[in-house]
Amino acid sequence: MATTDVSTLFFGMTINLSIMAVALPYFMGRVNLAARYAQAGIALQTVGWILLLWSSTFERGAWADHTLSAISMGCVSGGMVFNAMAFQLWYGRKAIAHVPAAIAVLMTVGYTIGFSSYSFRVGWSNGLLALQIAAIIFSLCRAPKVPVGRWRWLLIICLTVQMLVLVCRAVLGAFYTAEFPNFFGPYMVNRVFALSSNSMMMMSVVAILLAHRDEAARELERLATLDGLTGALNRRAWLLKADIDLANSLRYQQPLGVLMLDLDYFKQINDMHGHAGGDSALQVFANCLRAVGRAGDQFCRYGGEEFCVLLNRADFASIMAYDERMRQWLAQHAMKELGFELSYSGGIAMRMHNSDTIEDMLQRADVALYQAKSAGRGRTLAVPDLVCASIQTGRA
Repeated sequence: MATTDVSTLFFGMTINLSIMAVALPYFMGRVNLAARYAQAGIALQTVGWILLLWSSTFERGAWADHTLSAISMGCVSGGMVFNAMAFQLWYGRKAIAHVPAAIAVLMTVGYTIGFSSYSFRVGWSNGLLALQIAAIIFSLCRAPKVPVGRWRWLLIICLTVQMLVLVCRAVLGAFYTAEFPNFFGPYMVNRVFALSSNSMMMMSVVAILLAHRDEAARELERLATLDGLTGALNRRAWLLKADIDLANSLRYQQPLGVLMLDLDYFKQINDMHGHAGGDSALQVFANCLRAVGRAGDQFCRYGGEEFCVLLNRADFASIMAYDERMRQWLAQHAMKELGFELSYSGGIAMRMHNSDTIEDMLQRADVALYQAKSAGRGRTLAVPDLVCASIQTGRA
């Protein structure tokens, strides 16, 4: 009866995994890469457990048992690799899991070669699966690059329990084989493994769902701050960041400048090249701002074909140099990427006194921009203390 209980627990766990493998993609709908990796990980582990249970229906040690068991080990450990890559993405890192992947290959190859020795294959597979989980736990314990929720600790606890049980199974199978001669036998370690695997698998899925929810919330927050076409900050997000940078500029008495930019003859671009050409021009201009910007500079699509740049710790000469870099970049790339030249007019406003606000600076930059457009476009002007200074760069 006890043997049946253990087999039933393993069978129930496989049924639960199968349901989750089918239900998660259906209910989660369209998801990003991290969630797809997690879904693939669960699916692979489900296939692995199905094959492992299937192998037990054949004669022990026969070729069918050997083949199905080896493939099942590869699927289970491969599923962990996909889960590890998902966790890396949810931590704000690249989807790299070299150590878990190497352990998965080593474990599967070793298990296949040493299958004829029961003590070896049980110790080898359980020991390396425990090592694989330990590598994932180590990665989860490192500081994430993005804010993550409490799912991180739930996952660490679940994986730690599974790792400890696997270590016990490895030791018993390798060194105390007489006390652990059968995977489905009525042994305490099998009962503990079956029960813990059932509960920890369910909790791990809860952690994965929470991780996916956190990432979705971060993505919504990110999208709420960005312009959908250019990927630049939108006006609202830029103004919030600009107020913070202005406060820091006042606190540390560092220079601060606003550069307001407007693409020249943008209506003509739309008329001649269509709205797709106009969209491409806006995207290329945003790429220009990214390419020439310094660390700490903030730029946004202020509206239509108008952009604003906040330059931290930048004096007037630094902003002039920034403007020159922009014009050089456009001269080198616009024709190549768009098929036509792209120029802009600009207005500069510096922080002049402690009572200055971002709105004051924007108003002065807008006056300077209007003067630049009135003077023939293709240039950048500044109005410090309402005295016009010109930087004639590019063509009118």
